[in-house]
Amino acid sequence: MSKKKKAFAIRTDLALEACEMLKANEDTEIDSLVSSVKENKDTSITCVDIINEQGSKAVGKPIGKYITIEDQGLRTNNIETKERITEETTKALKLLLKNFTAENVLIAGLGNRFITPDALGPKVVSGILVTRHIKDTLPEEMKNKVNSVSAIAPGVMGITGIETAEVLAGIAKKAKPDLIIAVDALAARKFSRVNAVIQMTDSGISPGAGVGNKRAKINKKSMGGPVIAIGVPTVVDAATLVNDTMDRILDEMKAASENKAFYEMLDSIQTDDRYTLINDLLTPYAENMFVTPKEVDSVIDRLADIISSAINAALQPGLKKEDINMYI
Repeated sequence: MSKKKKAFAIRTDLALEACEMLKANEDTEIDSLVSSVKENKDTSITCVDIINEQGSKAVGKPIGKYITIEDQGLRTNNIETKERITEETTKALKLLLKNFTAENVLIAGLGNRFITPDALGPKVVSGILVTRHIKDTLPEEMKNKVNSVSAIAPGVMGITGIETAEVLAGIAKKAKPDLIIAVDALAARKFSRVNAVIQMTDSGISPGAGVGNKRAKINKKSMGGPVIAIGVPTVVDAATLVNDTMDRILDEMKAASENKAFYEMLDSIQTDDRYTLINDLLTPYAENMFVTPKEVDSVIDRLADIISSAINAALQPGLKKEDINMYI
């Protein structure tokens, strides 16, 4: 009895990559998708608006605005790059915040603090200026300058036995935040984007979706209020990485070899069939394996610092940077 073939499903949490794959397979533009790109030195900022159900179904992402900040310098310890990306992240977050009240905000750091590629959320929470417990005690002249901010790192279901969405829904019911900002690690389609992209969206998040471990959605419907999600792809699916490597090898071999017919034949294998073959070859040794760079520890710390600094600046516009850093 032959093994049933698995459907090909590229694992990515990035709307940018989903749109790229859609455009590669579609001959016509989709009216329900609006995108724009701007450059700032080595930083590329892409904004994708999914405006209706047609676009949502085509891309496989919820309706909403998706802002992607991409810079290979995110992987390096460059002060100038870090400051530039922090500024761009702050601007993008302020753009999303324009549509919401942000006087009482809950920051949720999703993920497992004990697994480095999944520890982004908890590390971001450690750098947030939390003010909810002191706002009522501030002098009158300071109250109007400070928004109420609370933060929680709820852990993962494998440790707590409770869905993250259930934890946050319970907190939201009691604390009644105007807005929830959820921060989580994501999965990318291309290895070049691992630890090199920050995505922000006002559509919420499905924790674990990119690694095939879907949990309850954290969005306006489940939380009872708006949710902004911020994430960085820290891993890539091993089978996808091998598939991309095969594409590059075949392209090089076709260019260099006199016998191009053989390599063209290999290149013509249907994507579904090739992905199934790779999965079969990887099983059981590397099935469901996700890959991350070796320098992930230091990169996650820098990314967490960038995101927490951007959140603090966007939520506390009445405070100077040095004032914020003094109380963290």
